[in-house]
Amino acid sequence: MLVELRAENYAVIDHAIAVFGPGLNLLTGETGAGKSILVDALALLMGGKSSAEVVRHGADKAVVSCVFESTPGAETILEENGIDAEGTEIILRREILSTGKGRVFVNNQPATVAVLKQLAPELALVHAQTETLTSFDQAQQRILLDRFGGISTDAVAQAYSRWRTAQTKLDELLEGEQDRLRMVDLWTYQRNEIEAAHLEPGEDEALETEKRVLANAEKLYAAAMGAFEQLYEGGASAEVALLSALKNVEELARYDGRFTEAAQQLASARATLGDISFSLRDYAEGIDASPERLAEIEDRLAALDRLKRKYGKNVIEVIAFGEEVARKLGEVEDRDEILKQFQAELNASATAYRLAAAILHEERKSAAGKLAHLAEAQINSLAMKVRFEIAVSAAEHQSGWTAHGWDTVECRIATNPGEPLKPLAEIASGGEMSRVMLALKVSVEEGAVKPKKKAPTPRTLVFDEIDIGIGGRAAEAVGQKLKSLSKGQQVLCVTHLPQIAAFADQHFLIDKREADGRTKTKISLLDQRASMHEVARMLSGAKVTETSLQHAAQMIAGSR
Repeated sequence: MLVELRAENYAVIDHAIAVFGPGLNLLTGETGAGKSILVDALALLMGGKSSAEVVRHGADKAVVSCVFESTPGAETILEENGIDAEGTEIILRREILSTGKGRVFVNNQPATVAVLKQLAPELALVHAQTETLTSFDQAQQRILLDRFGGISTDAVAQAYSRWRTAQTKLDELLEGEQDRLRMVDLWTYQRNEIEAAHLEPGEDEALETEKRVLANAEKLYAAAMGAFEQLYEGGASAEVALLSALKNVEELARYDGRFTEAAQQLASARATLGDISFSLRDYAEGIDASPERLAEIEDRLAALDRLKRKYGKNVIEVIAFGEEVARKLGEVEDRDEILKQFQAELNASATAYRLAAAILHEERKSAAGKLAHLAEAQINSLAMKVRFEIAVSAAEHQSGWTAHGWDTVECRIATNPGEPLKPLAEIASGGEMSRVMLALKVSVEEGAVKPKKKAPTPRTLVFDEIDIGIGGRAAEAVGQKLKSLSKGQQVLCVTHLPQIAAFADQHFLIDKREADGRTKTKISLLDQRASMHEVARMLSGAKVTETSLQHAAQMIAGSR
């Protein structure tokens, strides 16, 4: 519910405050007093287009603000936009500078016009003369139809969520898939090349050592045999010297025990010397100065060098690279299987969505026919003669799928005999549009199927100049419909007709006066007596007579 509306330096309004209540809030006053300006100000707070022309002459900026009772949906929108909630109320403020620039605040926190537009469907539906259709697009028409038919979109929303999840999973898997597939041939070649080499960890180092031996076989043989002869084989070898020394020390040990350990050490040294000598001899005898083996090793090392230039600094790194390539290829093979699973999930979820959307489409078509019939009768009772229908068309291609189904709902009307049905957006008269909207809302509220679960809190409905071109019984019918509608939700309406004003729960007088050479607009909430006097004025003109007062009292009593 709209609790309060303020405007400062807005058009002809210098400073005005209106505190609204539940039920039917009617705004009356002389033409040009600023009634429609207030409705335009509220439309501005619902995200309407601003202009520097609305700034009062001589002022730096215009400021409009309002307070709404909060709703769960509105609080969710605030949270999504990083705006803190303020208890049970939502405060909207918009400033328009004389330069044309502006600022938006929600709960005294900086925001954007986009946030106001998101909040608007949760807070108010404004049918201003200049903003008739901004809040009643096809999405709102669909919501109105669903409300009338008691139609739930939960099943299709769940099916849509599952389909979108499956689509996202598949998209993520396919992202970069073409690049990976182009790499498969390269990875396969690399894996085969490395596997064909039959690499052994550290073999490059071992082959390098063997190559050095083969390349220097003669030098190594000479060195090994020379050392063998010097240590063991020659007449002046170390073995001969050690044996002679050992005999002398053993002779000493026979007479002096202090040399026993020395003799043992020399015997051990002689054994070690023998082992080393025999190792040198065996090494020399094992040297194979084979050119064929050397060539074989050089070819193998060349092959290893080619692999290391491509895949790693040593054979161990090349082997690791091959294992990584094999893992990637394995993933590709696994991805093919996963891809099949995800595709199957997507197909199943798409089938489920089509079924749920088709059922919802049939429910809407059935409800559309009933609502169109009721609305046409309601519209024609408001001094209009129209043909009216609600078209429900299905966009079955996936590009048209949404959480509320694949339907486009469009209200169409022909306001004159012989004319074709056209979308509401092509209606020229704002007054006609307001009456159509009133008839639609009344049809929905009076004929709606009771929902299985509690419906969301109805928004504030605002109608401007709804009585253009009507009078008499039609005006009284409009008043009755507004009164009926206001039993379920708050209604604000600007009117020039006493037949409508008589139905007010809260009656506001918009009065324009001149003071200090400037025009000022004042908003007054009328008590019962003042309301009767204003209705009498609307009946008789500038001069209120006793007869007009009696007539006004009768009209007000009759409206009750």
